Amino acid sequence: MKIIISPAKKMNIDTDTLPVKKLPRFLDDAKVLCREIRKLSFEEAKQLWKCNDRLAELNYERFRNMNLERSLTPAVLSYEGLQYQHMAPGVFSERALEYIGEHLRILSGFYGMLEPFDGVTPYRLEMQAKLSVRGTQNLYDYWGDRLYRELVKEKDMILNLASKEYSKVIEKYLAPEDGFITVEFGELMAGRVKQKGTLAKMARGEMVRFMAENQVQEAEELKKFRALGFKYNEGLSCEDRMVFVAD
Repeated sequence: MKIIISPAKKMNIDTDTLPVKKLPRFLDDAKVLCREIRKLSFEEAKQLWKCNDRLAELNYERFRNMNLERSLTPAVLSYEGLQYQHMAPGVFSERALEYIGEHLRILSGFYGMLEPFDGVTPYRLEMQAKLSVRGTQNLYDYWGDRLYRELVKEKDMILNLASKEYSKVIEKYLAPEDGFITVEFGELMAGRVKQKGTLAKMARGEMVRFMAENQVQEAEELKKFRALGFKYNEGLSCEDRMVFVAD
C-alpha cells in the first residue's frame, strides 16, 4: 500500500529531530523550477504565489538563496500544517517511522513526490500555480505522468489522503487495473457528505498516525479508525471510496 498526502504551505527547518536519509527522487526537476522562479521579478513571484507582501518577501529571498542539497530537513518534519500537526511524526516510535518510510508519499508542486525522510528546504509553490516551464502551461503539465509512474511501479494499492489539487496529478493517469481508494471525511447534511477543509486536514493526519501505529496493510483495517468523532460509513462508501462521517 502507498499512501499519498498533500504538502503544507507553512514550512520549518529541523535538522536535529530525525536524520535525512536521501535526496528527493526528482531533485533535478526541482532545480529547473528553482531556476525559473529566480528569473521572476518580485511582483511576478508574488502573483504566482498569491500571497501578501510579507510572505512574498520571505519566499522571494528563500529562492534567491536556495541550496537544495544543504541544511535539509526530512520532508515529514518540514511541513507544519494541521495535517502534519495531527500526524505528529516527531513522536513516532521507530516502528511507526519505518512504516511511513515504506508507505507514505508526499506530493509536491516543487519536488514532485517525496518520501518522508527525503531532505528538503522551505519553499512556496502550490501544484495549481500557473508557472510555465519548458513549454508547459502549468505544473500539472510539467510533471505529466512521471509522478504517477513512480507511484505505481511497485504495483501497490494507493490510498488517497491528498486534496483534489494534488491527487489529480495522479488520478488523471490511472489505469483500470490500478487499485486506488480515496478517503473522504465529512459531515452528513441532507443525505450528502459535506467536507470541511480544516477538519479534513486534521483527520488525514490522524489517519496516517493510526495507520503507522497499527501497521495497517489492508484498506479493510481502516474501518476501525476512530478520531475527531469520525466513523466509517458503509452505506456511503463504495469500492474506490471510503467515507468517514463525524458524529
